[in-house]
Amino acid sequence: MPTPNADIAPLEGARAAPVTVSQLLRSVRDTLERRYALMWVTGEISNLTRAASGHWYFTLKDDDAQVDCVMFRGRAAHLDWTPENGTRVEARVLVTLYEPRGRFQLNVETMRHAGLGPLYERFLRLKDQLAREGLFDPASKREPPEFPRAIGVVTSLAAAALKDVLTTLARRNPSIPVIVYPVPVQGDGAAERIAAMLGTASSRAECDVLLLVRGGGSLEDLWQFNEQAVARAIRASRIPVVVGVGHETDFTIADFAADRRAPTPTAAAELVSAPRAELLARVAELAQRAGRESLRRIGYAMQAVDGLARRLVHPADRVRSSRQLLGQLAARLASANARLLDAAAARLERLRTGLAGLDPTAVLARGYSITRNAAGQVLRDASRVAEGERLLTTLSKGWVESEARRKGR
Repeated sequence: MPTPNADIAPLEGARAAPVTVSQLLRSVRDTLERRYALMWVTGEISNLTRAASGHWYFTLKDDDAQVDCVMFRGRAAHLDWTPENGTRVEARVLVTLYEPRGRFQLNVETMRHAGLGPLYERFLRLKDQLAREGLFDPASKREPPEFPRAIGVVTSLAAAALKDVLTTLARRNPSIPVIVYPVPVQGDGAAERIAAMLGTASSRAECDVLLLVRGGGSLEDLWQFNEQAVARAIRASRIPVVVGVGHETDFTIADFAADRRAPTPTAAAELVSAPRAELLARVAELAQRAGRESLRRIGYAMQAVDGLARRLVHPADRVRSSRQLLGQLAARLASANARLLDAAAARLERLRTGLAGLDPTAVLARGYSITRNAAGQVLRDASRVAEGERLLTTLSKGWVESEARRKGR
């Protein structure tokens, strides 16, 4: 047996030092927690209380004894099912002592339904196996159509889930046809029959989405949805499959294989059916938008027609306009020609005046003359004239022949 806590001195007869109550209880608590490792304890839940803090307090009992238990909020939040009074469970616990009250209790780490340990382990093994095969690969999942033409429901005709689904679909959108594929959802052989019905629904191709639904129940009740035959049939279906099995905290292999998982059958029906009122509002909005767009386009077309009308001219008007333009151009041409003629005449006069100034006859008319030698060369230098040389002088009127007698400079 373990030794007492070091805080408590060993007894030495009447001279032993007394210990406080808290020291004693702390020593007992430490001794219990060292002595007993985490263990599984089975019993029936009673006096269950869920405190505002989120902690759960209850009694775990059998026919001969009972013990107080506490499951703290952080642990309770990870439990995927809700315990009730009378539920037989297996709890993984830490044996301890609540010092403020000196009360022996069990701190519960987790719980499962009694006798389901091997079944749950089987669930985990199958889940891991199918995950490794890629059966749950998100890339292979198909999105259910937003507006299905028909919805198929795979479930038992006696299931409350069927009534919930049909009521929800009728409330949200009664115009969608619903095809029920009846099949047992509990009991021996149900998994194979569910798988076969999924295959039948897929081959008939009568609907755009399938709902595989069932109400809540224990792990044993829902076990048919944990069989790999159902999971493989879901993935083999050519129609997207939405699974809504049990309550929100219930998870089955079928949920992981489904194209979409819904927490409840009702939620599955809601997922695949848009509310009729919402659709009508959307149609009305689209109609308004289409009307506004049509009016806008008509307005644009009318503006374009007005623009073309302004550009459109009657042939007579166009001929008249062309004549006016031709007249304007002719007037401009005549005006231009007049200016050009005037300019040419002025230039001609200037040239004529310039030529007149250079005309030798005009020079001769002013009293000048031109003298040439016998060779006909114009004489400009007296030194080049020889005495006795015959000369010919041209005057303004007529000419005179002479002979050089003498010359000077």
